[in-house]
Amino acid sequence: MNIQPAQRVNQIQEYYFSKKLKEVAQLQASGNDIISLAIGSPDMPPSHQTVQKLCEVANDVSTHGYQPTCGTPELRQAMARFYEKWYGVRLNPQTEIQPLIGSKEGILHVTLAFCNPGDAVLVPNPGYPTYTSLSKLLGVQVLNYDLREENAWQPDFDELEQMDLTKVRLMWTNYPHMPTGGNAQLETYEKLVTFAQKHNIVIVNDNPYSFILNDRPLSIMQVEGAKNCCIEFNSMSKSFNMPGWRVGLCASNATYISWILKIKSNIDSGTFRGIQLAAAEAYNTNDEMWHYINNVKVYKERRKIAEKIMQVLGCRYDHAQVGMFLWGRIPAKYKDAEQLTERVLHKSNVFITPGFIFGSNGKRYIRISLCAKETKMNEALMRLQAMAW
Repeated sequence: MNIQPAQRVNQIQEYYFSKKLKEVAQLQASGNDIISLAIGSPDMPPSHQTVQKLCEVANDVSTHGYQPTCGTPELRQAMARFYEKWYGVRLNPQTEIQPLIGSKEGILHVTLAFCNPGDAVLVPNPGYPTYTSLSKLLGVQVLNYDLREENAWQPDFDELEQMDLTKVRLMWTNYPHMPTGGNAQLETYEKLVTFAQKHNIVIVNDNPYSFILNDRPLSIMQVEGAKNCCIEFNSMSKSFNMPGWRVGLCASNATYISWILKIKSNIDSGTFRGIQLAAAEAYNTNDEMWHYINNVKVYKERRKIAEKIMQVLGCRYDHAQVGMFLWGRIPAKYKDAEQLTERVLHKSNVFITPGFIFGSNGKRYIRISLCAKETKMNEALMRLQAMAW
């Protein structure tokens, strides 16, 4: 038989972490104790009341049927209250919010809802690789726009205005920015809304990191007119310690939400009711103190260790960055970031992320995850201190 994959399979590579984790698993199977400081998967649990609500609903024999794709009213209302409490943004829970099975699903559904094959999207460089890979899978052209350290990783709007935007339907943004930790700025959001209105482009802002080591959570929806030309993703994975639960949301105007729901309803069914009601419980009951302890206090201590690791490796970093990673520029003696991260992995059994996976503007940077216990991070630091770099 001569079976060939669809052409789209050849348009992308296996996700870096999917491939690299196989190598790490082999090293561990060979007796190497690998400490991973690579992936942003929170290692702390959700709040007690969140888990209790899940158990309560799961033990109810009447709750195991199909659920509405648009989400339960309880979850949509909790999401709307969350946006009003933390961002001062009012959203209609019935028409302006769509629960998601995480932001990756949202990227797929939004692209399907707004782009035809041959259309183009603006993708940040560096940026989250899924913006690029899903666009390629759907036959959409990727136009990279540069983010640079000297501009605090904010878009250069003069450069954007020089680009051919004829086919562009969407612009992907992500603030606070991953992987660089560049914080959200209201001025940037205002410029993005103006840019969208001028060029008839929809801005999609991916906003899962606004509570991590951040004193001032912002939303693009705070800008006047944003709801008419923007979509925002938010996620419970990072700020509520629920990455495996797969709960996120998108917020926009009722028309855009209806288009996204039309796509989503033909692809999946509603999430288990227990997860939806537990997520609503987290939104409703995790107060300022819970967020401070879990999203600021713990990460602040881990960040101190990550900074020492950067210093040992001779990397330079911006103290003002936020989020659950530390992004640093490598010394000039290394050809690229992967040369350093491979040395770190095979000499010290510490797995950190080379920045090239986020785009060409990341090739001289590394990223350290803060999603590891302090004991593990300190062990990684000691291993690195024992080597000459």
